[in-house]
Amino acid sequence: MAATKTIRVGNVPVGGRAPLVLIAGPCVIESREMCLDLAGRLARWSKKAGAPLIFKASYDKANRTSHRSFRGPGLTRGLEILAEVKERYGLPLLVDVHHETEVPLAAKVADALQLPAFLCRQTDLVLALGESGRVVNIKKGQFLAPWDLGHVIAKVESTGNRKILLTERGASFGYNTLVADMRSLPVLRETGYPVIFDATHSVQSPGGAGDHTGGDGRFAPALARAAVATGCDGVFLETHVRPEKALSDRENAIPWSALDGLWKQLKAIDDVVD
Repeated sequence: MAATKTIRVGNVPVGGRAPLVLIAGPCVIESREMCLDLAGRLARWSKKAGAPLIFKASYDKANRTSHRSFRGPGLTRGLEILAEVKERYGLPLLVDVHHETEVPLAAKVADALQLPAFLCRQTDLVLALGESGRVVNIKKGQFLAPWDLGHVIAKVESTGNRKILLTERGASFGYNTLVADMRSLPVLRETGYPVIFDATHSVQSPGGAGDHTGGDGRFAPALARAAVATGCDGVFLETHVRPEKALSDRENAIPWSALDGLWKQLKAIDDVVD
């Protein structure tokens, strides 16, 4: 398995010989109270478990299936809440950005900016993320082969920014279905950049629930275990205290109560693989 370079997201090293990293949080900021509560739970748990943690939450879900779906508090209020998370709990932050005009504001708060999978070919956005100087997490589009991501990487590198993470989140397979091809992970690692496996988005059924994206979160733990066994530098898991009440991705989020047990399994597998 190809070795990867080490990229620091805040105080958390990702890749190289660094421990397995967890990227976790709610799909979207539902409210200030909910976001701070979950961030606090994650911060306390990560300290107790010794788990390197990056907190992720979206201020705006711009690619919802329906215009009636909840999108979040928006850019200004969302970044205010995330800044409070960072100040209160000291967690490094990852946030997805959907338009180049958002990049300068998001970069003032977040340690890493995420290029959404559906937008990974949008050159102006890719370049703006690179020029921000922040770590750029490139999510591989569901429509791309892993080797095609080299062109996206080159766009970011053209700005002089080589602080890059690569995230696998499944590939389109027919209608409303994604599959996770574990061969993608070693292919992506050959770039030299750290590779993250997004377990909860890999079990989505895009548009499969009629007016929203469905999925089957039962399979997310199994895919996460398989990815760590195959070889990756981190795992991305959306989590929620009450997934059945979540305003986005409720079918796929890992219940908060199950996170610790799953992490222990992932860490044990990673120790063997190393």
